[in-house]
Amino acid sequence: MADPSSYRPKPGQIPDSPGVYKFRDEHRRVIYVGKAKSLRQRLANYFQPLVSLHPRTATMVTTAASVEWTVVSTEVEALQLEYSWIKEFDPRFNVKYRDDKSYPYLAVTLNEEFPRVQVLRGHKKKGVRYFGPYAHAWAIRETVDLMLRVFPVRTCSAGVFRNAASAGRPCLLGYIGKCSAPCVGRVTPKEHRELADEFCDFMAGRTGTYIRRLEKQMMIAAEDMEYEKAGRLRDDIEALRRAMEKSAVVLADATDADLIALAEDELEAAVQIFHVRGGRVRGQRGWVTDKVEAVDTAGLVEHAIQQLYGEESGDTVPKEVLVPALPEDTEAVTAWLAGRRGSNVSLRIPQRGDKKDLMETVARNAQQALVLHKTKRASDLTTRSRALEEIAEALDLDSAPLRIECFDISHLQGEDVVASMVVFEDGLPRKSEYRRFQIKGFEGQDDVRSMHEVISRRFKRYLAEKEKTGEWVDGDLLEGEVPAQTPGEDDGRPKRFAYPPQLVVVDGGQPQVAAARRALDELGIDDIAVCGLAKRLEEVWLPGDDDPVVLPRSSEGLYLLQRVRDTAHDFAIRYQRSKRTKRIRTSPLDAVPGLGETRKQALIKHFGSVKRLRQATIEQICEVPGMGRKTAESVVVALAQAAPAAPAVNTATGEIMEDDGGGTA
Repeated sequence: MADPSSYRPKPGQIPDSPGVYKFRDEHRRVIYVGKAKSLRQRLANYFQPLVSLHPRTATMVTTAASVEWTVVSTEVEALQLEYSWIKEFDPRFNVKYRDDKSYPYLAVTLNEEFPRVQVLRGHKKKGVRYFGPYAHAWAIRETVDLMLRVFPVRTCSAGVFRNAASAGRPCLLGYIGKCSAPCVGRVTPKEHRELADEFCDFMAGRTGTYIRRLEKQMMIAAEDMEYEKAGRLRDDIEALRRAMEKSAVVLADATDADLIALAEDELEAAVQIFHVRGGRVRGQRGWVTDKVEAVDTAGLVEHAIQQLYGEESGDTVPKEVLVPALPEDTEAVTAWLAGRRGSNVSLRIPQRGDKKDLMETVARNAQQALVLHKTKRASDLTTRSRALEEIAEALDLDSAPLRIECFDISHLQGEDVVASMVVFEDGLPRKSEYRRFQIKGFEGQDDVRSMHEVISRRFKRYLAEKEKTGEWVDGDLLEGEVPAQTPGEDDGRPKRFAYPPQLVVVDGGQPQVAAARRALDELGIDDIAVCGLAKRLEEVWLPGDDDPVVLPRSSEGLYLLQRVRDTAHDFAIRYQRSKRTKRIRTSPLDAVPGLGETRKQALIKHFGSVKRLRQATIEQICEVPGMGRKTAESVVVALAQAAPAAPAVNTATGEIMEDDGGGTA
């Protein structure tokens, strides 16, 4: 535990201007990010006697080992920089809302030639129009099914679309009138996009105008005695009204607003958001957070607004944002929202009328969400804590291993040797810190030697980064990674191997554990515990012990170790298979001498498949750019000698194609 006075800045060093500050621990890891109108006044509050600080604030300042700050021009800039740093560093003492589930959205892929309507979850993609989020995917599908009668937009996948276009026949939805069948040319790309735009307008809340237009068309058709057309329009209007009934009218028709409500206690807080568009509740979502910092309702509201609109496109910010309490820097937050939207945004507390009544409904939902979360989490927290305590007791550790790293080796009969590293913190996986290694120095079924190498590489880099030399020690960079800094530069970003675990787990028995311990000893690291978990009897092996530690089968500690080991095993297997797939080639074109990958790709792209290439003449092959007559003759000979049943490979993608003449590159 650090003494805050040991790193307290000297009087006069801190500027009296807006800015953002960071507290770091002894490993240079950012543990808290905050903003202030006056850095001098705000930071002075942290260096009071510990007895006068909030317990959570006292824990933070005693965990920290240094503080630094960045001066900005305005409070809006401070808000933006604080949000970006919280997203980048993921500080452990900042409020982080954990979304309790992945919400489904109704998405329209306007970035495609023929836009598609579908249900999507996860991160939003550029060029896709989203509506929601919704509580249930089935509710979206019911609504879409009703609307396809009026807006027959494509809903099929890319594969189904290509197959229908190739066969010249639409799918079932095309036959029953719920798809305009652009795959077979029933509508032009422009006409189909107009349908998609009308679908989006209706979902965005512009319903009244469209229904009135359909009613007018229905009356004209009836007057012209086009009764079939009038009946079809009547049914379309009824379908749209049924779709609209699924969202109750709660506010005036022109109201676009988001309502944010909170329910909190001393330890946790739940947030609920209702999205109202066109006077109707179009979506709902909720988050839960631990109150790891001393924060009031206004601060929680500000964090919720940052998370809700920080990564969204500007058009998702409504005209009104209704909250239970205004943030401390209301003007700065309002200006930030206006910048995201591109026009003025009203941020206020509803005082009376329908909006206040709806806010009370949102607050009741937040209270129910908090109660439900506590019911679920009570056993979860207890179980995780018990598991860590059991591991500490079984392995004779000084404290519970809050950070566990597990390593596994994978290969196929000694080829494509790889290793994985997974990280668990507080009993939960931390996927952002998973790593994978290539073992290039040798091939063979020597898991012990491979384990020694990967442990050495991991902790050599830890020591290098700990000493802040900026040098990469021994070994290639991990695949897909580049240095985050130049030698000697400290840019404040999290390092790849900067944080040591309290426990290293290896997948294996006594030999693997001995190799891991030997690697740590060679590096002079004696404060990290090592154990191994053998698959056969689920025995826990410790370095130097002739007999394993046997945990009860019902032990929560054993269950956690199994989960860590299995996660590392699966991660290593996936990586090994991906490397093996890239290495394997089964194309008959591989037998053609002097034919490189570029000309293979050109041939497949030109003819579409190996079967069509096999049917081509020498003159036709010579038409492909870069192909001479001698090479074309070699291609014909090689394909004639190859077995016709051999699968063809699209060398442009590495995928095996069915050799039926219908494949494409």
